[in-house]
Amino acid sequence: MKKSEVKKIDATKREITVEVSGEVVKNKFEEAFKKISETAKVPGFRPGHAPRDMIEKNFAHHVNEEVLRGLIPDVYQEVVKTEGLDVIDMPEISDVKLERELLSFKATVEVSPEFDLPKYKGIKVDYKKIEVTADELKRHLDSLKESRKLDSLSDSFARSLGYPSLAELEEAIKRQIFLQKENQQRQKIENEVVEAVTKELDFKIPQVMIDRQLEDLVRQSKVNLALKGMPREKIDEQEKEIAKELGPQAKSQVKIYLVLSAIAKKENISQDEHMPQHVLEFLLKEANWS
Repeated sequence: MKKSEVKKIDATKREITVEVSGEVVKNKFEEAFKKISETAKVPGFRPGHAPRDMIEKNFAHHVNEEVLRGLIPDVYQEVVKTEGLDVIDMPEISDVKLERELLSFKATVEVSPEFDLPKYKGIKVDYKKIEVTADELKRHLDSLKESRKLDSLSDSFARSLGYPSLAELEEAIKRQIFLQKENQQRQKIENEVVEAVTKELDFKIPQVMIDRQLEDLVRQSKVNLALKGMPREKIDEQEKEIAKELGPQAKSQVKIYLVLSAIAKKENISQDEHMPQHVLEFLLKEANWS
């Protein structure tokens, strides 16, 4: 028999009280005694042949530990699933009591914050038609000419780069400029859509999630500095300053992730590693383009 109760401590913390009794606990004790008796060294007896009362007397502590190791994780996971808790960190286990047919404990956990989603369908999106101007093409061609110390561009130069003619080279550069501008506009639109969904929301973000994200950002920043040639000692000296600077960014990124995750759950979008991009694609599809 299992009983559980969830108490709300604050916006993101819950205290779970669990009690398990009867055959589940009794059977786990039997398994533990059997396992330990097979290897226990008791003077005057071969392993596996010592009397039960001697095993209980000499190895009670080991048996209890074995029972707790076997029961608490499974019972905890079952309760979390039954109660529908979205746990985001390892539990803090306390008040453990164990008897031959009874186990009780408390688990304090951090959960994802609860909040009401704003309207996220029909967000207004301002799309501008993308064009590549003659001036933009000329600037790129001039830059290419200067990088090669040429007086003028020609078909022979285009062929040296793998293009049949100068006209083909120009078309390839125009496509490159177009794709670059298209990517920039998409990034801008995605940022505006995310801003529209998250700007009005104010909820407590679990510090453990912010800390994890900040750790990743700091690590990447240190790698980037190392790639630029900065000595390791100098990078380590700046770590606290880097973390302070990146703190707001980490918090913002976690907030965005939580909001996109909530939309994914509501719209039955797969919660895999590509979830944020899938949700963005959904929001753009549902947006009001103009």
